[in-house]
Amino acid sequence: MKTVTYSIFALFLFVLSLIVSSYSQNGNDETFSGLVKVALRNTGNSLLLQSNDSTSLVLPVIETEQRNFQLSFQTQLFIIPDSLVAAIKKNVAALNLPNEYLVEVIDCNSQEVSYSYSVSNSEEKNIIPCLGRNLPLSCYTIHVSFNKSTVLLGLSLGASWYALVLLGIMGVALLYWTKKKQETKVYDTLPFETIGDYRFYKNQNELVKNDLNIKLTSKESELLQIFCANQNQVVKRDFLLKEVWENKGVFVGRSLDTFISKLRKKFKDDNHINILNIHGVGYKLEIVKKPKR
Repeated sequence: MKTVTYSIFALFLFVLSLIVSSYSQNGNDETFSGLVKVALRNTGNSLLLQSNDSTSLVLPVIETEQRNFQLSFQTQLFIIPDSLVAAIKKNVAALNLPNEYLVEVIDCNSQEVSYSYSVSNSEEKNIIPCLGRNLPLSCYTIHVSFNKSTVLLGLSLGASWYALVLLGIMGVALLYWTKKKQETKVYDTLPFETIGDYRFYKNQNELVKNDLNIKLTSKESELLQIFCANQNQVVKRDFLLKEVWENKGVFVGRSLDTFISKLRKKFKDDNHINILNIHGVGYKLEIVKKPKR
């Protein structure tokens, strides 16, 4: 039953995540495209002004393919690589667009690449050649292609990524809460003995304190059962050896001391509980009452 419940819930989260992701993807693609067009139009205006042209138009920026854009002009112009690189970099940064793209300057007549360069998030991977070598007056189109993976990790999947993470956290938290609640209900129906603030479930070989569950070995559990039945009383060493080991046909040497030491460690975080060694006699599970507030 638990497996079925978890599977249905996981499927629900998956479907919901896809819906949110799809909605966010479409919306952010449109936003990304619009911002790039603004950045490139402003770049085109800067290039015309550098060519002493304040009257001709920057033609509408076209998205030729997904994440590939074309900037074109009404008239011919000079292209100064230094200015082109600086203008695109400035406008991309101003609109917080991904800083990883390829720029190609295409001659309108020959359709050949007159100039190109590549920008990456890593400065070592930037390739910006021929700075200072200006392109002559001619008809040019400028093509800018953004790296697909960069865009997906940046703008396009920004909101959906947060939605997926949020849904994942909510799902894990809900599953954990459900599981803990079920475990709590199960434990509440089981018989236990009280040792200070601990609950000792002898049949499960387990100590529980709030959300802390401490597993016990079968021998540790057998010893603790005896101590639990004789809290704040001295239990003779011979009695412990006989009940836990010798009656089962097992001979032990220092095993008792070893297991007593292990039990002490189970209560090491509680100063009100200790297993005292009564020299020459045995041991005592001492539980100190906490002062009333």
